[in-house]
Amino acid sequence: MKYLITICISLAVITANAQNKDNDTTVIRKVADYILAHTEFAFEGVYNGKTYTSAKDIPDTVRVKFKNQFAGWGYPNGVLNMAMLNLGACLKDEKYSNFAIQHIAFGFDNYKIFEERNRNVQNVRYYPFMQITKMRELDDCGAIGASIIEVSNKKKTTEYRDYIDRAAKHITEVQDRLPDGTLVRKRPYQMTLWADDLYMSVPFLARMGKLSGEVKYYDDAVKQVLNFTRYLWNDNKQLYYHCYYTDLQRNGVAHWGRCNGWIMMAQVHLLNFLPADHPQRKAIIANLDRQIVGVAKYQNPDGLWHQVLDRTDSYLESSCTAMFVYCIARAVNEGWIDKRYASIALTGWEGLKAQKITPEGQIKDICAGTGIENDMTFYYRRPALVNDTHGLGPIIDAGIEVMRLKASIPKRPMPIY
Repeated sequence: MKYLITICISLAVITANAQNKDNDTTVIRKVADYILAHTEFAFEGVYNGKTYTSAKDIPDTVRVKFKNQFAGWGYPNGVLNMAMLNLGACLKDEKYSNFAIQHIAFGFDNYKIFEERNRNVQNVRYYPFMQITKMRELDDCGAIGASIIEVSNKKKTTEYRDYIDRAAKHITEVQDRLPDGTLVRKRPYQMTLWADDLYMSVPFLARMGKLSGEVKYYDDAVKQVLNFTRYLWNDNKQLYYHCYYTDLQRNGVAHWGRCNGWIMMAQVHLLNFLPADHPQRKAIIANLDRQIVGVAKYQNPDGLWHQVLDRTDSYLESSCTAMFVYCIARAVNEGWIDKRYASIALTGWEGLKAQKITPEGQIKDICAGTGIENDMTFYYRRPALVNDTHGLGPIIDAGIEVMRLKASIPKRPMPIY
């Protein structure tokens, strides 16, 4: 009887593991399929509510917006595009890859009409696709530019390459920098260093290095990682600050979750492309390893991380959790860090599935887009949204790497007593 019970328990565990593996694929498909089902590459009249599938059909007097957030042209859309391309490759399902291809084509098919109509209009702050021609900050070209490089691997056009070259010029020659070459912004104060900007630059630079074959892009990406760490890393907390004020020569107040996620993601994207013989590759891996150890100390019992990482009275936030899960799982899968870190990612993924991903594939508690402020209250009060684009790409990438991770974990035989 004792042996029968043991065998039954073993079979139950094996069955549960098989169901869990299938469930991961199902969960990620639900998230991605929800996006596909709710995406319409079109415009909507701000006042008349009419739908226009092409800019050329919009009357000159009608102001429009994107039909939905998934059709928009911001850096989160670039993150989502790259994740959908990854998912298409992982599941061998072109409908996910085609999402990114269609999104980029939508932008290039329409932006010139908007640009021409608004060329001589005064005080126009925003119109669809203005970022394609008016690259003002890294937000406008970094992540979306990285996704255009990825799409151009499947669909090469002269227009895409021209854009890529312009984005490379903006990041390397136009964007504001400190005397040591660190990328900064003029807002909210002169020459402010934003943690977010490591992701808004490094993934593009890494891909540009591979595309062009020029080492200067890899070297710049490495410099950004090491310089950002020098300015933003808190060695006592083992976390990154959200910003550094160069005029005051001090950091901001918050160890914001998503900015720490952006920094970790930037390093992973760099390692995905950085040549094995690059002299600073080991330094980047060591930096990533240190950040992972630091972040792991703030994971809650359910596997999730807080909106402000060191403040347990701030809400549990999905996008930073997904970023950490993706990066840790990817680092283990690629052999950059020790396999014993795998449990951090696996626990985080189970927490996301249990608490943040709905049965319909929607994602809860994604922090809204967040600028830099000088008080902690601002970070506490940032809205926690459903299906905000800032968190969708990282969720998909996290699921992909967790599936890879689970597939690589040795199956240990159950002991028989």
